[in-house]
Amino acid sequence: MRADMTLRSLIRARAATFVTLCASLSLAHAQETSGGSPGSVAPSPRMQVAPDRPYTELPYTPSLDLSAMDRSADPCDDLYQYACGGWMKNNPIPPDQTRWSVYSKLAFNNQRYLWGILEEAAKNTPGRSPTQQQIGDYFAACMDVDAIERAGLSPLQPDLDRIARLRSKEDLAPLLGELHQRVSGSGLLFGVGVQQDAKDATKVIAVVDAGGLGLPDRDYYVNTDSRSVEVRERYREHVARMFSLLGDSPAVAKANAATVLRIETALARASLTKVDRRDPYKVYHRETLRSLPRIAPAFRWRAYFDAAGLQPQPWLNVAEPGFFREMSARLAGESLDSLKTYLRWGLIDAMAPYLASPFVKEDFAFNRAYLRGVEADRPRWQKCVGWVDRDLRDALGREYVARTFSPETKEKTLTLTRQIEQAMKARIERLDWMSPETKRAAIEKLAKVRNKVGYPDLWRDYSGLRIDRSDFFGNVSRALQFESRRQAAKIGKPVDRGEWHMSAPTVNAYYDPSLNDVNFPAGVLMPPLYDPKMDDAPNYGNTGGTIGHELTHAFDDEGRQYDGDGNLRDWWTKEDAEKFEQRAQCIRDQYSQYTIVDDIRINGALTSGEDIADLGGVLLAWMAWQEQTKAMRLTERDGLTPAQRFFVGFAQWACSNERPEELRVNAIVDPHSPPRYRINGVVVNIPEYAAAFNCKAGDKLVKRPEDLCSVW
Repeated sequence: MRADMTLRSLIRARAATFVTLCASLSLAHAQETSGGSPGSVAPSPRMQVAPDRPYTELPYTPSLDLSAMDRSADPCDDLYQYACGGWMKNNPIPPDQTRWSVYSKLAFNNQRYLWGILEEAAKNTPGRSPTQQQIGDYFAACMDVDAIERAGLSPLQPDLDRIARLRSKEDLAPLLGELHQRVSGSGLLFGVGVQQDAKDATKVIAVVDAGGLGLPDRDYYVNTDSRSVEVRERYREHVARMFSLLGDSPAVAKANAATVLRIETALARASLTKVDRRDPYKVYHRETLRSLPRIAPAFRWRAYFDAAGLQPQPWLNVAEPGFFREMSARLAGESLDSLKTYLRWGLIDAMAPYLASPFVKEDFAFNRAYLRGVEADRPRWQKCVGWVDRDLRDALGREYVARTFSPETKEKTLTLTRQIEQAMKARIERLDWMSPETKRAAIEKLAKVRNKVGYPDLWRDYSGLRIDRSDFFGNVSRALQFESRRQAAKIGKPVDRGEWHMSAPTVNAYYDPSLNDVNFPAGVLMPPLYDPKMDDAPNYGNTGGTIGHELTHAFDDEGRQYDGDGNLRDWWTKEDAEKFEQRAQCIRDQYSQYTIVDDIRINGALTSGEDIADLGGVLLAWMAWQEQTKAMRLTERDGLTPAQRFFVGFAQWACSNERPEELRVNAIVDPHSPPRYRINGVVVNIPEYAAAFNCKAGDKLVKRPEDLCSVW
């Protein structure tokens, strides 16, 4: 993915084959909010720009923003500062954000525009289409804070009562099967969903995966550094406060928090690291319903799947067998009361954002304020826009596309995508380290890549989902269950290769290795990322780089392990695979030298795929731009040569400010390098960049030829 993603989001990413049965947040930056744009063109008189009102037009910022630059910086030492120094100075992080970036500003602008669409739909006027009525009623219910406050804990009470009524561990499996359909996330013991079979991409199968953790990653439970110890203690206090809100006495709440941490720590120790999970073979273990009890005998799997409405036929993927062995041991070794305590916590942790303010405030205080350094919670309208986008994704996306995304933009993007593919084909053919046999297989895979631009060919139908204008929590629960059942129904049916895993307004893009497709939602094809008013150079550097980035994911250290049909299959010769790893290791070693914050360095093994894609994407965009403009007479503009405009355009997509707390968390959980290194770490390996700015040996962004990292 070109953009970063929020911590608790379960969006299906380019190499993630697990799709949770619970619906997921599809706006990539739905947790980020507003800020001015010093470099943007003045808004038109019709545009509403008050910070507490929606947009009626999307504001315009050019894809090469001169005011974002810091021309006092030396581009031969720091392109990021040169291209983004002005932006960083003029765009402080809003108090309710963990970071503020070009991507998040555009996502925020999209949200304010969607806000306007939803306010209009919520007016309950005659003539609304069924789709408009659904999104309008959901938004109206979400914005009815008084009703939510009056409801208090009551929406969750029936499920809390079900947990309290458990009389034996035998009853745990069917209860979880029911809860997993309508409780967000995978905090209830484990995660479940469907996926394309990694070894037979024509089939959809069930998958069970590690989960059950309340902290961002398993490392928080096992690391012994002082920061991790502090986080665990603060987490224990947070869990205890949540139990107090459920009505437990202080002493009982404290004891219950200790129980939760004990169980979660055991599950964490049995979970794979983020780096291990980047190896698709480590998260693919084909099993059957009959064989599952040998892995986790303390759990009634058949009763679970029956209650979940999920058929594990003819087989399923047990992503992490070691995790499920430990889960089974916990179920056998813990008392029923301890397991009830753990389930109560998982339920309230997952659903707190949809309840009354005491639960929302406590959830925010730990997960956003403490862990991420955020100073204020998001406004209600923005949360509601994000939840409509998640639960009625295509209904809202259809309204957005009709108003913002022109056929001309779609066609231009498809043309650019085809040019990037031609550049990739040419680069593969020229590789001096790859054998003809592997080249043929790579080109065959490239020819099968499917390009998806803007929005789905077929919009999703939500007519079977009941939305009640007076029942926000019920809408969330029913929407999660609706999505769970939609996913479960895929088993046994042909794979839908037209499906998208992001909404149309999303400011992001992704590659899916199982479908072998690249996906560019309409939201990421708006200024300042793609700007039809601008010359080709910054557009190819920015959007061309994004397209190249996603296409390169098909051939990064994960994507290269899938063939053109989406099967996990080794199509490389042994010698070529070794040469690829040597080149990938050059990038890992380079990025592992960069400091993120304090004394924390990038984990190059974690960020490897994104770093490879960043470099490959710009190289492909450069080739496509040169081919596009070879017959043109290009001249200097705004004091920048055409080549310089290309590289500044490339760099400005990443302009960002991030809180130190955010950087510390992302060092553990984020497969992307920090923005500065996603720019400087790329161009230091591109001799054409040094030539564009007349950089010399000894400059920070100039390597010796023998030290250059190059994969594709």
